Amino acid sequence: MFVEAVAVQLLMAFAGSAAGAAGQQTWQSLRALVLRRPEGEPEGEGAGGEGTGGLGELTALAEEPDNEERAHALAQALAARAGRDPGFAQRLAAWRQEAEAAGGVRTGAGDVHNDFSGDAHGPVIMGRDFHGPINLGPERSPGT
Repeated sequence: MFVEAVAVQLLMAFAGSAAGAAGQQTWQSLRALVLRRPEGEPEGEGAGGEGTGGLGELTALAEEPDNEERAHALAQALAARAGRDPGFAQRLAAWRQEAEAAGGVRTGAGDVHNDFSGDAHGPVIMGRDFHGPINLGPERSPGT
């Protein structure tokens, strides 16, 4: 079964609760998903343990929401668990869809259609899913 990884930027956005109350609620729903024990697994084993199924990585990212390495570790742990547990994979995919919609974050594959008409008196940047600053160098005066 192919499991699409949860985007690192998405995890970082909600770990830092940058999206306000809705972001905190989305982060808590991911935590609840990670804490949920797989069906048929006995008490005291599996996802509830620290460092198992993504909980350790989730906690670490919550402590440092801007740490991209921690976000990568969480994304990998979630993907690994989803690969082992089809029910978790389905719930994680549903969480990702809801999180992307709630946070206005668009990740993954998708088409981009940019239209530009008219005159431009400076740089025009077109694209999708920009993360971080864009630097076009020093400003120039017209005609130089």
